[in-house]
Amino acid sequence: MTTLKKGLDKVLATISVTLFAVLVLVVVWQVFSRQVVGNPSTWSEELARQTFVWLGLFAAAYVFGERGHIAVEFVVRLFPEKVERVIAMAVQVLIIIFAVVVLVWGGWRAAQGAMGQNLSALPFTIGQMYLALPISGLFVAFYAIYHLQGIARGTEPAYAGLEAADEEAV
Repeated sequence: MTTLKKGLDKVLATISVTLFAVLVLVVVWQVFSRQVVGNPSTWSEELARQTFVWLGLFAAAYVFGERGHIAVEFVVRLFPEKVERVIAMAVQVLIIIFAVVVLVWGGWRAAQGAMGQNLSALPFTIGQMYLALPISGLFVAFYAIYHLQGIARGTEPAYAGLEAADEEAV
């Protein structure tokens, strides 16, 4: 499963960097066509918006996989290590439930409901754009399962950064 995670990390990092580059280029073109050429592009604003949404969801999944998300852990640190682990595993289970129910299932339903609605300036449907939700939800669910296993086996800390914070306190 570690090999799969490393591969997914590379894929999501590559996709995120590519989407960011596309976003920058599209926005530069939008500004150039509006300010220099005097003829604003009809498609660039919509493409920038959709690219930003996909970038945000995919990059969020990648950061979650790296355990780089914000975690409020000051209360958890008051408990013994075994209790920290139980709480961390419960948090991962809640994340799996959220990812599957809200992002995957809810995102899929939203995408299906919007498949007949066309974007005004791009050759895509709104439903196709909404597919970023269930796709990123699958990635988040995979990462949560991966972290749940690592926490349960003791190969991962209950909360990323706890060891580093403990070392800094010394």
